[in-house]
Amino acid sequence: MAEFYQTYGFLLVTVIQQALLATSIFYPLMAGQLSLATPGFYALGGYIAAIMGTADLFTPWREGLGPWIFPLEWLCAALASALLGVVVGIPALRLRGIYLALATIAFVEIVRVISLNLTVTGGATGIFGVPQLFDDRGSYLLIFVPLLLLSLFFSHRLVRSRTGRALRAIREDELAADAMGINTTRCKVLAFVIGAMLAGVTGAMSAPFLNTWNARQGTFDLAVAGLAFVLIGGSRSIWGPLLGACLLAALPEVLRPLQDSRFIFNGLVLVLVSIYLPNGVCGLWSRWFGPRRVAGGGS
Repeated sequence: MAEFYQTYGFLLVTVIQQALLATSIFYPLMAGQLSLATPGFYALGGYIAAIMGTADLFTPWREGLGPWIFPLEWLCAALASALLGVVVGIPALRLRGIYLALATIAFVEIVRVISLNLTVTGGATGIFGVPQLFDDRGSYLLIFVPLLLLSLFFSHRLVRSRTGRALRAIREDELAADAMGINTTRCKVLAFVIGAMLAGVTGAMSAPFLNTWNARQGTFDLAVAGLAFVLIGGSRSIWGPLLGACLLAALPEVLRPLQDSRFIFNGLVLVLVSIYLPNGVCGLWSRWFGPRRVAGGGS
């Protein structure tokens, strides 16, 4: 077992990390909002952890708190992401569809350009030597797995709550939801902020895991990958981001013996699932094993 974690620990943590980022995209999608801002908040959380772990200003904090400095980094990342999520979300969520996607992509680029030009973020070089919580990469499962379980539990409760029903109503027809008295702006901003907080905390955990942080960690490519995980897994199920991440993040490693040609199979899976499974893998599962209606209906 120890040999297994030593060999595949990094891959397992990476899959869970990608699933968390995909889940942060899932929350705005619950309200029908195509937000690609996740890499910006992910980068923000990572920079907060990297700066608090290396800057001389926080040396007394690190010496006084010891390993408890890491939960403090996660908390700061969550609060900063929530605050920035409100600032960005209120004006951006007035837009819809592709215009919202473009606005959030612009936000990601703004964060990237700012980080490239600030001394505190290390500029283009980034921040190296970020203190690590564990010596073994596989041991980071001890913090990433609980965060994933917590996000799944929260998603489960949210979907079945009054707020979750309001988000689904907004996704189906925003004008009708507004006519029924639902505060659509508040609900959309709330979903956006929840996703931002999850991405920020994931970034704060990832900086010690990677031992370095730079502007390449939060790029548009990450948003595209996260969106692919959600769509392949299923954008209407809390399990969709996890299943999509397990499939697409692990598939290149499983096919590694095929060398460079493995990327062809990875792309082929993406295309086939997009065409033949519009509701993702979870949609196929529901079709096969979900409750079946009797022809003619009625009870």
